[in-house]
Amino acid sequence: MINLDELKNLNPNNPGSWPWSAKIMAFVAMFITVVACGAWFDWQDQWENLQRIKDEEVSLKETFLTKKKEAINLDLIKKQLTETQESFGALLKQLPSKSEMDALLTDINQAGLGRGLQFDLFRPGSEKVSGAFAELPITIKVTGSYDDIGKFSSDIAMLPRIVTLNDISISPTGANGLSMDAIAKTFRYLDQEEAASQKKGSKK
Repeated sequence: MINLDELKNLNPNNPGSWPWSAKIMAFVAMFITVVACGAWFDWQDQWENLQRIKDEEVSLKETFLTKKKEAINLDLIKKQLTETQESFGALLKQLPSKSEMDALLTDINQAGLGRGLQFDLFRPGSEKVSGAFAELPITIKVTGSYDDIGKFSSDIAMLPRIVTLNDISISPTGANGLSMDAIAKTFRYLDQEEAASQKKGSKK
């Protein structure tokens, strides 16, 4: 092993005369210097690129696992979609068209008269369009007995078309009578022309 004094006496202009231990040390030092310079000036971008590729690989694996789960559940999703479409179709059939609204209003009125109620107010309001449907509020005020009002509410719920009673307020009128104020809401689906106009307005 070369000592410090021998190292100081080495002639840098004549490395061939150096002892083998000094030559090996010089070679190792040069090798380390070259590797360090290469890593700093040339390999750094490659390391960053390698890390980016590794991150991309992890992301692709996660995407693959997600797609794999979706593929496994595809039949179940199709079945659920079919069931949803069938349920939506059944609900859609409970909505009247524009031409059937007058008949539905008559049905609501007849449901009250059939229970012996007196209509003090029956006033359809302005339609409110929301999506593919239109909501029609009807302000009603009826008077009658407790049983008759209860049966009227039950009859409304049993109508083949969707009608809901909202903002219900009941007060006594004397002689065992009651007065009920409510907002009856019914819904109808938009025809093709109305749906197209609504869709065009939404895009704007």
